[in-house]
Amino acid sequence: MRFIEEVVVEEFLPTFRSMLAEELRERGLTQSEVADLLGISQSAVSKYVHGEVARNERLLTDERVVDLVERLGDGLTDGAMSPVQALVETEVVIRQLEQGDVLAQLHQEAVPELADYGGAFDVHDPDSDVRIAEQALASVRRGLTVIENTTDFAPHIPAVGTNVVEALPDATGIEDVVAVPGRIIDLKGRPEIPAEPEFGVSEYVASVLLTAREHGSDARAAINVRYDPTIVDALESNGHTPVEFDAEAGIDDAIPTALAANPDAEVLYQTGGFGIEPVIYVLGPDAPTVAGRLRDCT
Repeated sequence: MRFIEEVVVEEFLPTFRSMLAEELRERGLTQSEVADLLGISQSAVSKYVHGEVARNERLLTDERVVDLVERLGDGLTDGAMSPVQALVETEVVIRQLEQGDVLAQLHQEAVPELADYGGAFDVHDPDSDVRIAEQALASVRRGLTVIENTTDFAPHIPAVGTNVVEALPDATGIEDVVAVPGRIIDLKGRPEIPAEPEFGVSEYVASVLLTAREHGSDARAAINVRYDPTIVDALESNGHTPVEFDAEAGIDDAIPTALAANPDAEVLYQTGGFGIEPVIYVLGPDAPTVAGRLRDCT
């Protein structure tokens, strides 16, 4: 784990300070005066000025960094800019370079996994795509833990397998839904989870969730199990409204029809059809919640 702040400290600061120290010395300031302005020791200034500190070539030639150094050199030398203003101006440029720019690129090189999310995001943004996606993945992992710790869950896994899925807030397709690749199966009386959750690996359960969301449901997660009327009754007794849909009508028609009759339904089920296994879908705000609702009924 490497934070972008480490990139700032290890790559930006040595380069920036050495450039600014050179700029100020060229304008006639003494090492002592430069040290006072930068808040560092005279020996550090000497190292910066004499090229004894490694510098990042991409930052060294970046026009915004060069422009910043020149503006600070002018302002600090003639007294038009205070050290506090210089600090603020520098912070502004750092934040700019962190947002899908050169510092973000250096961070991505240090943490290659960030490439999966593209480079144009602010790692500090609490609503960034990276954070939201990782929260969804973590939520599904917690849901899987509930399943693994639920006694006698395996008998409720249908022949087609179980999946627990969670959609991003603005999901538009299955690529925006986290699920278990290959689905969960009953392996000798226990649920077998074949792999870590990923985006875009569920077709049917994700489609049920997305269709429900398109037609009024505010659910973010869903799980499917074998149809059992006692489970439907137990879910209803626990305050979760069930509604039946036509297994042979197809998801695009059946789910909207069922929700039109009861928009608040959190349990969608079908009792089977020709070549179609009967299944229950439990909807809810997140993966641990929907898994927990089934745990409380099995």
